[in-house]
Amino acid sequence: MKPTLLVLAAGIGSRYGGIKQLDPVGPSGENIIDYSVYDAIQAGFGKVVFVIRKDIEEDFRKIYEPRLHGKIEQEYVLQQFEDIPDGFELNPDRKKPWGTAHAVLAARYKIHEPFAVINADDFYGREAFQVLAGFMNKPENQSKDKFAMVGFQVKNTLSDFGGVSRGICYSDEKGHLKDVVERYKIRREDGAIKYLDDEGKEGTLDENTLVSMNFWGFQPFFFEYAGKEFNDFMKENHDKPKAEFLIPTVINKMIEEGRITVKVLESTQQWFGVTYKEDKQQTEANIRRLIRQGVYPENLWK
Repeated sequence: MKPTLLVLAAGIGSRYGGIKQLDPVGPSGENIIDYSVYDAIQAGFGKVVFVIRKDIEEDFRKIYEPRLHGKIEQEYVLQQFEDIPDGFELNPDRKKPWGTAHAVLAARYKIHEPFAVINADDFYGREAFQVLAGFMNKPENQSKDKFAMVGFQVKNTLSDFGGVSRGICYSDEKGHLKDVVERYKIRREDGAIKYLDDEGKEGTLDENTLVSMNFWGFQPFFFEYAGKEFNDFMKENHDKPKAEFLIPTVINKMIEEGRITVKVLESTQQWFGVTYKEDKQQTEANIRRLIRQGVYPENLWK
């Protein structure tokens, strides 16, 4: 059974400004999503599921339904903040959905096979998809408790135009994830990579520290577990207008309870994306470089 690619494309993009998921970066009008889907197809994925929001659904479908027709099976689901368990009332100040784990749950009725989760606005590179597909396709990794994540060296994930948030990955001697700890405003400064912790204290990171870029390999068991966790989350947070139900929080708890193992798979490729609007020009240049190197054709879907 081929794995599925789940693309989280419902983000508001407040720092970037505008609908960055649909902003072309390739010479033939391709978006970053196009390159991720193309790489996933090359790596052997059989279906793509897009998690989007209602106000971009029409534009999104107009682009991708014809573009991917005949290339890969595709599905679309909406992440809506009204998608909550019965019995809870929403705070009227709530303006956006409930975070990345909630976005994954939006696809619970469309996916019944192992699947990868990625952000729509991150370029991960061919290697990352191949490494994850290789793991997921091994018979010994088919059980419901075998998860994975692709970690990137923090030096390869920075923006020249501002600090970024990353999940610092801690693993055991077997290469299994122990914890993901969020760090903020990570940037290169005075020859070092610096960050802020939850209390606003500054620290430094080794350049090769592995960080999560929200590239996960899940079994459908995630839906079962996260659904129960979301119900508990809502008991505590249903009246909070900005509370978020996040993937690392769910994964950390699953690990702590011994429900899963998460193999950390390392990618040495250069990440790039459009965290800030100024990132777009550099992303376009990186895409052109990869085309010159023969990694991608001039027109992905021709």
